Order: sequence, then C-alpha cells, then structure tokens
Amino acid sequence: MDRRSFIKSAGAATAAGLVAPSAFSCKSSEPVAGEIVSRQETKVLIIGGGPAGVCAAIASARLGIPTLIVDEGGCLGGMATKGLVSPFMTCFDATGEIQCIRGLFGEIVDRLVSLGGAIHPREVRHTSAFSAWITAGHDHVTPFDAEILKFVLDRMCAEAGVKVLLHASFVRPILKGGKAAGAVVLTRKGLWEIHADQVIDCTGDGSVAVGAGVPSEFGNAEIGKVQPSTLFFRINSVDSKKLEADVMAHLHEFRKVDGVSYRALHWHVLKAEAAGEWDIARKSVNIYRAVREDEWAVNCTRIANVDATDSESLSAGEAEGRRQVMELMHFFRKYVPGCENAALMCSASTLGIRESRHIKGDYVLTAEDLLSCKVPEDSILLASNSVDVHGRNGAMGTEYKTISGGRWYGVPFRSLLPEGIDNMLIAGRCLSATSDAAGAVRVIPPCMAMGEAAGTAAALSAKAGTSPRSLDPGDLLAQLKKQNVFLG
Repeated sequence: MDRRSFIKSAGAATAAGLVAPSAFSCKSSEPVAGEIVSRQETKVLIIGGGPAGVCAAIASARLGIPTLIVDEGGCLGGMATKGLVSPFMTCFDATGEIQCIRGLFGEIVDRLVSLGGAIHPREVRHTSAFSAWITAGHDHVTPFDAEILKFVLDRMCAEAGVKVLLHASFVRPILKGGKAAGAVVLTRKGLWEIHADQVIDCTGDGSVAVGAGVPSEFGNAEIGKVQPSTLFFRINSVDSKKLEADVMAHLHEFRKVDGVSYRALHWHVLKAEAAGEWDIARKSVNIYRAVREDEWAVNCTRIANVDATDSESLSAGEAEGRRQVMELMHFFRKYVPGCENAALMCSASTLGIRESRHIKGDYVLTAEDLLSCKVPEDSILLASNSVDVHGRNGAMGTEYKTISGGRWYGVPFRSLLPEGIDNMLIAGRCLSATSDAAGAVRVIPPCMAMGEAAGTAAALSAKAGTSPRSLDPGDLLAQLKKQNVFLG
C-alpha cells in the first residue's frame, strides 16, 4: 500500500479500533459517587498505553484474543508521544552489526520510515548529530516524529482489532482467589468495571501490581533516590549546518570529569554560567537532530526528586521543567550558532520519568546480568542498551556502563511475572529488576519488546485457560520467533 492509500484508509480503520459509544451505560441522571456505571468483559486487559502497553495490545489481538487497552491520556505511545522522548535508543547489538530488537518495534520503525516519520537506525551511526555526537551506547539510534507515531500506533491497533479506551484512569485491580481478574477504571462517564482473564500492568509505575499487593521497591532503596526526570522539548527554525559546524570544531573537547559529562555546547554553557544565565544541573546539552533538517530534540532539563506516583510532586516537577525549557530557549538564541531564530515547537505534555517503582517478580534482573551478557534460557528479548544511571553521585553526575564480553544480554520472561499473583504480567520500566538494571532496559526499544512478549504470553494463556506462569517458555519463545522477534 502506498503512502496516499495508507493515509486515506486510516480514518475508518482507526475508528473501528475505538471503544464504541454504545458501550457506555446511558443514564438519565448523574451516577452516584463510587457507583459502577458499566461492566465490560475482555480476555486480555492492558493498563497503560505507552511503548510496552501498545505493543502488548497489538501482539495479543493479532493472536485472535479480545484485547482492551486503557490509558489516561489522549493518545497511545506514552513516553514516545506524550513524553517526546526521542530518539529511540539503540536496537542493535554491541558491535553495531545486528539489529537485535525487531518484532513489533521493527515494524513500527518501518511504518514510520514509509511515512517520512523516521530515519531507519541502520542509517544512523554514533558520533553524529543524530546521536548528540555521543559515541558509547549511541550507535544506530532512531530519530522519529512523535505526531506520525501517534497515527501509526492508532492504525496498527485498529488493524489488529484492539479496543482502545483513552481518557480513563486506573483505580484498582479486581482480584479473585489470588488471581488478577480485571480492573476498575474511571472514565468521563464514571467507573467502569472491566473483567478479564489476563491483566498486563504497563503503567510504568507498577500501579496495578502494587494495588494487588505485589511487593515493590521505590527507586534505589540503598540511597533513597530515584533518577532525575526530564521534560523533553523540540525546536525548529535552526540553521543546522552552523550548529553542527560549531560542535564539530569542539568535538575534541568532549570529556567526562568525576561523572559529569562535558559534551555538546559545554563551551557555551560556561559562558551562560558566567553571565548568571544558567540554572540547570547540566554542564552540556544533549541535542539530537530530528527527521527534518531544521528540527532538534532536546534532552537537557533535569528535575530532581520527582515522585511519579505523587500528583503534587509531578505538578511541581512539570512546572520546573517548563521553567528550564524557557531558560534553554534563551540560551539557544543568545549563545548557540544557528539557533538565533530557533522556535519552540512544543514541550512534552508529561515528564520523562526514568524511575519510580520496581516490581518484584519471579526473577530480579541485575546490572551484573546485563554487563556480563547473560542470556537466560527464557529470554524474551535480546538487547545491548547500556546501564545509564543519572544523579546518583551529585546532581550533575551520570554513571554509564556499556556491556562487555558479548554482543547482547537477555531479559528473562520470569522478570515479567509479578510475585504472588497469577494471571498478571508486567512490562516496561516497572519490570522486576534492580535500580541499576532498570537503568538499561527502561528505554523504548526494550520496553516495546517486553510488551510484545507480555501480550503474546497473555494471549497464549487466554487460549489455554491457564496462567502465564504455567506456560511452557519454549512455546512462548517459538511464537515470538514467528513474530520476527530475534532471539539469537
């Protein structure tokens, strides 16, 4: 299908994937507070429509299982769309030779490329403007357009038959005899009670699992901190040739001192600091060339101590993020060649959260597992993403460790199985992992791969009438390989 036909047919297909208005309970009077206004049934219920959740939903529905995905926002994609987190970090192995994260992630990238909404990662190498001129761990990143990604995800869900319920917030899980059996969600019409055979927690914060009594750890318990958050934003009207020339002239000055990175534009940050025009816990600016030549994604704001499970903390963090965005816009226009006329396209509608809860599962993934390139027998994805921990030793510091001794590591299926409850899976940054390990696999490509594995497992379990914990891992891995998931 060519691009024009693809877009033309999207409206009807997308509308077909939404929960029909008739599914709402019609009442002549306002519901009483706490009253259930509608009861729904599905086979697989996914809470959270971010990168993990949307891939879980597509994978489940493609196997012919009735699937419903719920998200509190107005679009699918989570951190990739609402959060503007860009580019996708690497999906290649440590040598840069093999794309090791494929499956649905690869299909999403291909669709974006076909619509002019991404540059394929095989064409993007490290130490370029697309990687913020960073070398370690930044080979084969994927620049993409968040607006086109929204469209692609809508389309793929509609084609698969996923029922999508947006503007609905998780309230509490439904439990029956130690098993997950659905969830109560708050819609604009009131409370829905959704019953399901399998539930997948893709909230990022592990809210469903915690609500079901599963143990968790908040941030890094040893030091009592979570990694700082970032409010991403995008700029355009940039003379990119001038900007790139300025950076290339200083590339030999890139360095790391006591955990603090001095990379792109740090020579201009020094001037802004001296003038009293820099109040951000960074010494340089991570700025990534986007798909269109004059557009850039900026990952520079740094907001400490944000509790993503606390609305007041999020509110304060987002306000501080917007303050930093405006400070950076002043910085770009005054100090950075090529940015004299830079325009703020948009800032993210939600903070980029690096860390909140880590759910305890049947296996707790460790940084040692990743750095030593361990591949458990039940690995549902292979990745090479580096252990990336911000703010542990000082506000400006970052610990960044690349893998050694192999091309990739594996994430075991057991890390998607929350402890002490059946018929529930977790996927995304809340997987069962230590704080450091989560610092590697919290990025979007592994999260999408986790989601695809969770959705596939839920669908197989629904078909068999059993719990994901009872699945034969070999059957799950065989099905994932059929879906073009690379497992070595």
